[in-house]
Amino acid sequence: MDTILIIEDDRSIADSVAYTLKQEGFGVTVAYDGQSGLDRFLADTPDLVVLDLMLPGLHGFDLLRAMRRHRNVPVIMLTARAEESDRVSGIELGADDYVVKPFSMRELVARVRMVLRRGRPEEVAADEVLTLGDLLIDPSRHAVTIRGEEVSLTPKEFGLLEHLARNRGRVLTRAAILDHVWGSDEFLDEHTVDVHIRWLRQKIEQDPGSPEIILTVRGVGYKLAR
Repeated sequence: MDTILIIEDDRSIADSVAYTLKQEGFGVTVAYDGQSGLDRFLADTPDLVVLDLMLPGLHGFDLLRAMRRHRNVPVIMLTARAEESDRVSGIELGADDYVVKPFSMRELVARVRMVLRRGRPEEVAADEVLTLGDLLIDPSRHAVTIRGEEVSLTPKEFGLLEHLARNRGRVLTRAAILDHVWGSDEFLDEHTVDVHIRWLRQKIEQDPGSPEIILTVRGVGYKLAR
């Protein structure tokens, strides 16, 4: 059974969403403020988070950033603010979808199922070899083979490529990549990601100037094509 964490300060909305999702067969926990939501997220390991943007104490964007530092769990932002800048900010921080109030419960349930379904193909064991065409990534050996030849990667290059591979088909923002691969303790800017992508392309692309494996999504970030 998939488990969902709802973080919403409006108790009537939170309780209605929780009731609906339980009726649909999901396991549900609820938090009514940002800090409680982060505590529940770290303790419960949910499969998906429904996160309100305007929270007391810890703002939704700050909470999303904190969650991304710990775990790459799908997040649906839930907010009354419909401005494009808010939607873009949420996506850049790693939100998987964005629902604007008022919304129908039927729409929310559909989005929850869609986001969960989207993530299923990427679920692989931590030590399972990732095969993407003629690119093989072996986490247990920390080895990469492309077109039958092993490629020497630095630890950060390997971590970056593995993260892209485990999320193949999904667009990852520079900020999300930086948080996941480098962690929150290193004071680096997003240009670091661009530099390492360039180095990776030099090692695995047949034509680094016209990449076919690691694709740039202009204005957003990167994704693995295969």
